Parts: sequence; C-alpha cells; structure tokens
Amino acid sequence: MSAELFGEPETPRADEPVPADAPLAERVRPRTLDEFVGQRHLVGSGRVLERALAGELSSSLILWGPPGAGKTTLARLIARAARMPFVPFSAVTSGIKEIKTVMAAAADERRRSGRRTLLFVDEIHRFNKAQQDAFLPHVERGDIVLIGATTENPSFEVVGPLLSRARTLVLQPLSEAELVELLGRALHDGERDLAGRARIDDAGLRWIAAASDGDARRALNLLEAAAELAGDGGAIDEAVLREALQRKTLLHDKAGEEHYNLISALHKSVRNSDADATLYWLVRLLEGGEDRGYIARRLMRIAVEDVGLADPSALGVCLAAAEAYERLGTPEGELALAQAAVTLARAPKSNALYVAYGRAVEDVRTRPAEPVPLHLRNAVTALMRAEGYGRGYRYAHDDPAAVREMTCLPPGLEGRRYLEDDDADSGESQGGAAADR
Repeated sequence: MSAELFGEPETPRADEPVPADAPLAERVRPRTLDEFVGQRHLVGSGRVLERALAGELSSSLILWGPPGAGKTTLARLIARAARMPFVPFSAVTSGIKEIKTVMAAAADERRRSGRRTLLFVDEIHRFNKAQQDAFLPHVERGDIVLIGATTENPSFEVVGPLLSRARTLVLQPLSEAELVELLGRALHDGERDLAGRARIDDAGLRWIAAASDGDARRALNLLEAAAELAGDGGAIDEAVLREALQRKTLLHDKAGEEHYNLISALHKSVRNSDADATLYWLVRLLEGGEDRGYIARRLMRIAVEDVGLADPSALGVCLAAAEAYERLGTPEGELALAQAAVTLARAPKSNALYVAYGRAVEDVRTRPAEPVPLHLRNAVTALMRAEGYGRGYRYAHDDPAAVREMTCLPPGLEGRRYLEDDDADSGESQGGAAADR
C-alpha cells in the first residue's frame, strides 16, 4: 500500500522521476501517447479511447488483457490527460480496510475540490465479491472513476453490478513487430534505457520478441538480463539470450481462462483427429504445470464422448495411462498420457453414445415417469405374481424372437430410438471426424 493513499492522491506527471535502479520496464514506461506501442484498435484518432486520452473520461473502465499488454500504462495516460487525482491500488496486497480508506479519501477530495479520483485497481479479479461490492456506492455517487485491470475474463471474475457500470475493453498481446519496436526504443533512448550498454542485432531483437509471448514486460526484462550478462558494450548473441531466458515460462494459469483455452484446444484437436496438434497442446499443458490427474480425467472423457462406440477400448487405454502415470510419475509417466492422447486422436470417432445419452436424459427429465411395464418387473413374492408382475416376459436366450417382439420401453415411449441399429457396432462416424453437436 503506497503512502499517497493516506494523504493527497497523486496526479501523474510527465516528469515523474523513476529511480535509476528501477527495472528497465519501469524506466521506459511510456509517458505520452506517442510513446505507447500496441492496442491500435483502442488508441488513436476515431478509436474507443480517443476522448478518454484527450481528457474526457466519462465512465469507469475494465481493461482485460494478458500480462504486459499496457493496462497500467493506459490507466496512467488516461489519468494524466484527465488531470484527476490518481490512486494506484493492488488487489494482491490490499484488503477491505485499505479500500475503505481510499474511498473515504476520494469522498473528501470530491467535497473539497469537486474533482473525482481515478482509482486504478490492478488485478481486480483477485478481489472477492464483498471487496468488489465496496466500490459500487462510490462509483455510483461519482466519487471515483474506476479503471480495473484484469488478466482473467471479467464475465467470470468481476461482479455483475460493477461490470454493468463500466465499459470493458479487450487488450491484445503485442505482436512481434510491436515488441521489436519497443525493444528498439529501449536501446536508443539514452535518457532512460540501455543505450551504449549492449549491442544486439535485429535478429536478436526478433528472437526476444518471439520468446516473450506478446508480453512487453517480459521482453524488456529479458533484454535487460541479456545486457547484464553481456557486460557493458558487449554483444548480445543467441548464446547470451538462451542463458538469460533459461526456461521459457509458458502462459498458463491453472485457475483462469487460459486453463480452459488450452484444455479446449487439446480436446478439439483430438476430436478433429489431428495427432500433431494434440501432442502440441498436451505439452503446453504439461509444461505449464497443469495437474496430470486433470489431464488424465479429460482424456477419459474424450474416450467416451468423442471416440465412444467406434473404439470402446479407448477408455481402457486412458485408464491404463492414468495408472501408469501414478506409478511412474514425472517425467516418464507423461509419455503414457501422450500415448493415450495420440491414440485417441488417431482412433475412429463416434459421438453416437454421447448424443443418445443426451436424448435419454431429456426424455427422463421432461416426460412423465411412467411405471415399469409389468412384464419387466421382478416377481419375487406370490402377491407380486398375482398382480401380474413378470407376466408375459420372454427370455431372449431361449426365445430369440423376443428381441424383436417384446418391447422394453414404457408405453409412452414405445418405438423411441436413441441409437441406430449400426451404432453399437461401428459408431456414428469413422475415420476421425465426429460431429460437434
């Protein structure tokens, strides 16, 4: 919690001093819109944020985008243009007590000067419902204009009343060309950057951009680490870059939207019988730290939902893979999961059982619950036999014609078909492409 929360809120200025030992990403943070790179769909003439960046901020905003896309920088540029008191607030380090303190200060500022406070809440998705609700009355009264930044889908992570009072803007990862532009500026702005400290060619800049997954902060941190390894005036070559990178941190949040995006990509690649894509997305999940048990359970689901009756042995393959992982652990056990995933991708596909099951569920939930026909009931007492239980039942092993002539559905569903005659043998589709119903 910064000190300005308990005194006069700050108004960002273009000449704000940044400590010389601050990370490169902070030293070269854009101070004007001209320095801002990326998000061309939001900034510039005729774009969504044109008026806000011109000082006419009329409503609260939710900035949704991946790390390093410029959410904090945009909030600061908007506050600077609006000349509003600016309070940065972190959902990671602050709680309800700090929220109340900030809200009281904002109300006092409004009464004293008539000015609203721009409250920037970083990682707003980390606040629980009660904490988010605490902002609502102050947003409604106009004491604050809220800009919330989140890497998670606000539809799931921001409470509805707050979301309805703010405009949600989606930020995109920076392209490789935009990252190269940003890195080039960091090398040639002698006031705040690495000018003269290291040498790197265009290929090296592209290498960093490709390794950064659209994250400006990650790209700048990698460049700074490489410059330190190269030494003053040293050349940053691929060996230096690889040493600086060491191990690429893949974008994967086990509790967030990216988790569902990646598992969806794996599932749909299997369904589409693309073994190469299946292996790629599986490795993305594994390298991102996904729970192996969760992956094993999803593979079992795919086996019954998308391979189904076309190859009933697929479920056994997945069960065996799960057990193999439990016995072998990492890394050897992950090969068993990969084998199961590729086996599913290459298997013939049928969603016949999945569709038929859904139809049966619909009938059970929406139609009257008819009694079990008498001939199917188990007659275990004399009274039951007297009431007709079991009367008319035909034993199919001794009377094969019973398969055709004896109905087993209740009268209201007689003749209802959930599965076609050939579904049990061959599945609804072969060769891999199941319908996505």
